[in-house]
Amino acid sequence: MSSDKDVMRIIGKRIKELRIENGFTSYENFAFEHDLSARYYWGVENGRNISIKYLLKLLDIFSIDIKVFFLSLEIK
Repeated sequence: MSSDKDVMRIIGKRIKELRIENGFTSYENFAFEHDLSARYYWGVENGRNISIKYLLKLLDIFSIDIKVFFLSLEIK
């Protein structure tokens, strides 16, 4: 079973993939365009622990359902 840190890294990696899939090669440009703190967002992509509220905000930006998001993760 994955540790909490491993799970957060997997979530961050998937969020980064979604950003890139949505045409944003720069996390800074993505954060700026969506009125997010670039520093905090960078931390999220790199495994920082985030609140459900922040995750829901990101999923809304990406237009992805939370259930679909978690089903797309490869957590062991």
